[in-house]
Amino acid sequence: MKKLSLFITFLFIQIVVAQNVTSPNNKITVNFKLDNTGKPFYWVSYNQKAIVKESSLGFLLKDLPSFDSDFELIKQENKSVDESWKPVLGEQSIIQNKYNQVTYFLHQKASDRFLNITFKVYDEGVAFRYEFPPQKNLNYFIVSDEKTQFNLAGDHKVFWLPGDYDSQEYPYTETKISEINLEKVDLNNGIALKSINNKYRVQSPLMMKSDDGIYINIFEAAVVNYPVMHLNADIKNFSFTSSLVPNAIGDKAYLQAPFTTPWRTIMISNDARDIVSSKMILNLNEPCKLDDTSWIKPMKYVGIWWEMHVGKSTWDYAGSQNAQNAASQDLIPTGKHGATTQNTKRYIDFAAKHGFDGVLVEGWNVGWEDWFGNWKEDVFDFTTPYPDFDIKEVTDYAKSKGIKMIMHNETSGSVSNYERYLDRALELMKQYGYPAVKTGYVGRIIPRGEYHDGQAMVKHFNFVARRAADFKIMVNSHESSRPTGYSRTYPNYIAAEAARGNEFNAWSVGNPPMHETILPFTRLLGGPMDYTPGIFEIKMSYYDKSKKEQVHTTLAKQLALYVTMYSPLQMAADLPENYEKYLDAFQFIKDVPVDWQESKYLEAEPGDYLTVARKDKNSENWFLGAITDENARQAKINLDFLSKGKKYKAIIYQDSKTADWKENPMSYEIKNVIVTSKSKLMLNLAKGGGAAISFEEIK
Repeated sequence: MKKLSLFITFLFIQIVVAQNVTSPNNKITVNFKLDNTGKPFYWVSYNQKAIVKESSLGFLLKDLPSFDSDFELIKQENKSVDESWKPVLGEQSIIQNKYNQVTYFLHQKASDRFLNITFKVYDEGVAFRYEFPPQKNLNYFIVSDEKTQFNLAGDHKVFWLPGDYDSQEYPYTETKISEINLEKVDLNNGIALKSINNKYRVQSPLMMKSDDGIYINIFEAAVVNYPVMHLNADIKNFSFTSSLVPNAIGDKAYLQAPFTTPWRTIMISNDARDIVSSKMILNLNEPCKLDDTSWIKPMKYVGIWWEMHVGKSTWDYAGSQNAQNAASQDLIPTGKHGATTQNTKRYIDFAAKHGFDGVLVEGWNVGWEDWFGNWKEDVFDFTTPYPDFDIKEVTDYAKSKGIKMIMHNETSGSVSNYERYLDRALELMKQYGYPAVKTGYVGRIIPRGEYHDGQAMVKHFNFVARRAADFKIMVNSHESSRPTGYSRTYPNYIAAEAARGNEFNAWSVGNPPMHETILPFTRLLGGPMDYTPGIFEIKMSYYDKSKKEQVHTTLAKQLALYVTMYSPLQMAADLPENYEKYLDAFQFIKDVPVDWQESKYLEAEPGDYLTVARKDKNSENWFLGAITDENARQAKINLDFLSKGKKYKAIIYQDSKTADWKENPMSYEIKNVIVTSKSKLMLNLAKGGGAAISFEEIK
């Protein structure tokens, strides 16, 4: 009898002993176990150092028993993958996808329900997700909460955004985890939607650094038919718990088995360059679903946009909050409308003269007189132009100059209205040969009570990309939920904003100098960002002497952003007349590609600095961007990324000795040097400054 008791005890111990899987380089280990109540836990180490301590997993399901305990492990499956794939557009022409994987198949005994948890371990991090397999006791169900925990091993430095379900358009706050508190943040410095009811809720991606120099990033990948994951912080225990964005009645997700959730990701390295260069988020998304991608092309564009932000012109035709429909003959124009036929032709001429691909026009369609903040459902119809914008004449003129027009569809948050008009809007674009559309979602969402980051809106943003693909149109979304790699699956989802962009510098306290050094470690991990760089007239007092606003960078840093802020859709955002005054500096914007063969992250520290070198996909030329925060610094650059045995002409665009983002932002210098792969460069970056370099092969 004693032997039988010992045998049963031995079996029980085997059940609760942790299983583990390691990264291909053996630096990262993930452990998994069920405790004696059948509750699932995981924990993560890096070089045998604890990164994530024991953290629980599971769900709360509406009107069903809790789905986070009483599990038994019925089997597990392991596999290793080492493959590569070619993105249509990207930072590099080939992406490696190498990881070790384990799936734990769990059975909840009392309810007779099943849940699978899969872990993928890469050299740069960990990803895991839940799978609800087909089962008789769980078909249609509602998620009330996801109980994924991230119990961190220390009080790390963290770069965080307030957990606003409606907007990411805030500057980053840098504190310790224990110091996270929204009451200490000026929430008016954002887009001011403020769907925040928890002073300790922050957004992912969350970038951190431990006291001993380990970089950690919590994010997610492949968010499809599921709400965005925010994070509730337990600042005393340095812990975060998933906070799914609710819908109008408080439910988080409506699902049907079989279903797989988005991946929860934890990137880990003692080298910040591994985080910022990682393609793990893209790798975790499904491969491209389009048979023909030949129509998906990178673009550099100019447009009627910044002139509205600086007050030179307006989006609206009549300038009245209570104006009649602009198609009425009784409507009196203000004379400041930007999107006129003649003004658009001026931009087309400029684009053609300087080798740009496209021109964006905002404010071309009726409705702008009464669009913002009124929560109206049917402001825009997306097909009716203002009387002073002749869409056919503009299109014909652009075609004669070899320029493509970029459509603009601002929804003012009225998603139901946009979906009703979407096919008609896409048909109009197809009729006039528009290859791309910029969508906008400013304001509160209609249907009322929904959030930008909720399940319904995530489905909408992805649906627009899929439907646009049917018309062979590329999508650049603004005010959307932040991308999580869906551009791999639908590469016509060419770019998005989904963060605090350059426009905030025109009419608010602006983006602090460190802002652009953080975004590559956070927002850009999920996909390209339409940041709209290239502002040359830095101070807004140029347009109105009473204005104090300004861009918080030097002019040279604005050039460097074309390299450090990856996007295959890049705007030269300033006014044509401003570029005409600085044609020597403007040459870099004309020369820099937006699609790359290879990228090298040479220096990186979130919140401080970033230096990136990229090789043009279609030539042997390289381009480099170096940026810093509010502190001046020297960037020591080894040029060993250049091809050996070749000479290059390096054109260096850099801050002058007296440059300063605040006091002297537009002071720059340009010099030419001959270099090889054995050369070294010393770049002096001013406060809030940067440097941009083009390396042209000498044949």
